[in-house]
Amino acid sequence: MSQPEPEHAPASRLDVVLQGLNPPQLEAVEHAEGPLLIFAGAGSGKTRVLTTRIAYLIERRSVFPERLLAVTFTNKAAREMRARVGYFLGSDDIVRGMWVGTFHATAVKLLRREAKALNLEPSFVIFDEDDTRAALKRVLDDLRLDQKRYPPAVISHRISQAKNELQSPEEMPNNSYADEITRRCYVGYEDILQRSGGLDFDDLILWSVRLFQQNPDVLEHWQDRWRHVMVDEYQDTNHAQYVLVNLIASAHRNVAVVGDDDQSVYGWRGADVRNILEFRRDYPDAKVVTLEQNYRSTQAILDAAFHVIRHNEERAEKRLWTERGGGDKVTATQAYNEVEEAEFVADEVERLRKVEGRKYADFAVLYRTNAQSRAFEDVFNRRRVPYRLVGGVRFWERREVKDVLAYLRFLFNPTDELSFARIVNVPRRKIGPVTVEALRQHAAAGRGGLLEAIEHPEHVEGVPKAAIAALQHFHRQLLSIQAVMPAVRPSELVKQIVDVTQLQQHYHDGSPQGEARMENLDEVRGLAEQFDELGPEAGLEAFLTEVALVSDVDSYEEGDEGVTLITLHMVKGLEFPIVFLVGMEEGLLPHQRSLDDGPAGLAEERRLAYVGMTRAKDRLYLSCSFRRHLFGQSSASSPSRFLHDIPQSLLGAPRRGAAPAPPPRHSPGAYRERFMQRQVEAAPVAPPRQRYKAGERVKHPSFGPGEVMKSTLTRTDEELLVRFEKGGIKILSGSLAPLEKLG
Repeated sequence: MSQPEPEHAPASRLDVVLQGLNPPQLEAVEHAEGPLLIFAGAGSGKTRVLTTRIAYLIERRSVFPERLLAVTFTNKAAREMRARVGYFLGSDDIVRGMWVGTFHATAVKLLRREAKALNLEPSFVIFDEDDTRAALKRVLDDLRLDQKRYPPAVISHRISQAKNELQSPEEMPNNSYADEITRRCYVGYEDILQRSGGLDFDDLILWSVRLFQQNPDVLEHWQDRWRHVMVDEYQDTNHAQYVLVNLIASAHRNVAVVGDDDQSVYGWRGADVRNILEFRRDYPDAKVVTLEQNYRSTQAILDAAFHVIRHNEERAEKRLWTERGGGDKVTATQAYNEVEEAEFVADEVERLRKVEGRKYADFAVLYRTNAQSRAFEDVFNRRRVPYRLVGGVRFWERREVKDVLAYLRFLFNPTDELSFARIVNVPRRKIGPVTVEALRQHAAAGRGGLLEAIEHPEHVEGVPKAAIAALQHFHRQLLSIQAVMPAVRPSELVKQIVDVTQLQQHYHDGSPQGEARMENLDEVRGLAEQFDELGPEAGLEAFLTEVALVSDVDSYEEGDEGVTLITLHMVKGLEFPIVFLVGMEEGLLPHQRSLDDGPAGLAEERRLAYVGMTRAKDRLYLSCSFRRHLFGQSSASSPSRFLHDIPQSLLGAPRRGAAPAPPPRHSPGAYRERFMQRQVEAAPVAPPRQRYKAGERVKHPSFGPGEVMKSTLTRTDEELLVRFEKGGIKILSGSLAPLEKLG
């Protein structure tokens, strides 16, 4: 006798997941046929929706996994997606035949399988960025073009833009001589690629499009294979990726794209936000689902972020909400300079660790440019706050920074062989390791110092004749710098090194990376400026000592436990309980370069700020500074217009007295309080007036008594240089610093 069927069969994992979805999420998952556009706001569970939809199609709609193509933007996301789908279905074997990967990984698999249709070797190699630049250098040499005038990085970027627009050399715009040079280099570069049997990253998409456009039978085969196409982060697709997706989906039209136009921040590398905004133009019958329930942030954070992003005119209308309730107000604060800004962050990190039991990993510091990390690295090192620097090396360990510091060290101590070995071929002088070793052996044998050796390299055994002229030229450069050292201050010496040795031309190649390197060199010069008042020799010695101490204080173990330091461009997709969005000043966020690009540039900067704000789960801090040392300049700053967008009712001041936090190092907090007192709305700035004179005695609550050494009126304030008996030399704001005149 058979057993009776149970009234309720046990729920599968997929059933449990489906029951946990909110109505819009479930609507997106259960849409079976036809185009689907999912506007997924920050923290709205888009990954859960996408993976659940894949599992739903396989289990409930009987779609074979081999018939599914899912495209993501990172390999990590692809691995997580495959693992989740396997978990929902109870078996990893079920999803083995499903294509899940990045655009480029998918294209590689496709091209290796269909190589014959393109007369391409299946074993083609993939050129990385360094390979591309090396090839372009050969092309420039063949064309007898000056690489300084036509930097390979700039040419590479232009060729990449052309390929992303699916343009061959003949199809490129040719409206100027620069266009013609790029076209010729493109032709030569393609020749090298062909002879090498290689494709670069842009080629992977370009050739996939060509494969389908030139071979209708191949396109038909893969259209039949992939009956459902799903694309994550669709707002970040470029034109070539957009065409590729639509070629595959044009037959069955079962294409589901997921994204958020408010988080499109990669326009500088070809992403076109119009791809998602105009999806309904391409598919008028598309079902549109908007995910607005946020599972990450408090309502206070979401409201503040909304008031920033709502000013973008070209965006899909949506407003995020959460069941978490209001939450603490967003904390807005203004420091005097970037050092006090970093000190404030460190104070808050330690306060919240004591009061709320937070871990260091709960905190993240987000900034617009890599150079901004320097102040936080220095302060965190000094305060023994562990941190993780994401997307780059530590400021003092960056190649260009170490190069200019090596010049300073060698000029300060010409017996420093390590520094000499680093700078002798930077910029490239065709001086190789054989020559360097011969010079080192010469000096080690007591036959003269390194400077003397490179003055007469023809007398040094083992130095190739080809290197003699280059060494003599290098010697003349060093002598010219040495000649002015007794008369120039540290910041001027840094500039002298950069100018004489042509480091600017070496690093500033026109690419975003080159621009970042020059910003870092300018940052070194700005930091050296803090020691200018000590005089040339003493200032240089103090600067090098300070740098050495900062670089060596790295005794803690780096790992998961640390405050995250990361740029806004890299933070998308991450979340943290507590976020400090720093440097919210005009010219920095929004960045001046983007402002120069007009409304489109400003719109992307606004999206960057929105991305940063919506990374926060529990607490959000927005900070700016009254003055900032950045890119070699110290100047007064204005709070970002994005701060003005947020209603005052949503902002709060830093808490006082909630825990025995250490006192601020650079002020008693008057600067931050002033920011909150004067409202966020911009007000006319009165002309500054001179309150102090050189020689006056003053007293500071933290630094004690001191003497005004210099008073300078700037456009917005009076800048004071004060030598304190306890605190040393400080640069202060005449209008904000809590100074008391003595006598």
